[in-house]
Amino acid sequence: MTEQDQARITGIGTVAVPVSDQDKALEFYVGVLGLEKRLDVPLEQIGGRWITVAPAGSETTIALVPGASKGVDTGIRLTAGDVPAVHARLKEQGVDVDDLLQWPGVPPMFTLRDRDANTLIIIG
Repeated sequence: MTEQDQARITGIGTVAVPVSDQDKALEFYVGVLGLEKRLDVPLEQIGGRWITVAPAGSETTIALVPGASKGVDTGIRLTAGDVPAVHARLKEQGVDVDDLLQWPGVPPMFTLRDRDANTLIIIG
């Protein structure tokens, strides 16, 4: 392996989402969205914790980081096998979801907001 091969970017590890309350965010992402908690360790130097969650089997994680920003478009697109069923389940649970979008030739999708009004999209 060359030095140039060793110095290249090889993937996307973690995407950060700012949250006002890490415990409530963890409850939402794990308890409501069904992601699994991968890591939860204290960050004594800056306060708070380093918390990561992800869908089962996913290499890329979401870090729930303490932050003042709220209501950001995370750019995160989560996938699901039965998007209409996920939409119905989240809506029944009181999650802030937009209408289910279904166009010919395009996977079904919808936007949702977490408890800090950060947006994510579920797509088939």
